Amino acid sequence: MPYLLIKTNLTPAADAVPALLRNVSQQMAQALGKPEDYVMVALEHSCPMLFAGSDAPLAYLELKSIGLPQARTAELSALLADLLHRELGISPARIYIEFADAAAPLWGWNGATF
Repeated sequence: MPYLLIKTNLTPAADAVPALLRNVSQQMAQALGKPEDYVMVALEHSCPMLFAGSDAPLAYLELKSIGLPQARTAELSALLADLLHRELGISPARIYIEFADAAAPLWGWNGATF
């Protein structure tokens, strides 16, 4: 049920993408206390993007999850910013993150909802 979308203007090496996605998936499962079997991570790279009028490395993230606690968004923001800084070299100051708590009846999976 957690879904993390990462959009960036960077173009990572093709052979680095699978390891990046696996690492992020594991980190999100652990941070959210959810089984990794339900975690989905998507990476959209090479997107034409500007932030503060500059095309220096940047990222926009969307993290959606059932029961996403608002009290933990600052902690999750720090974790994701640090992760992208280590993995892709993006400055935390050039990362926006949108958090969304999804209602279980509005989240579909396996022909039903949660």
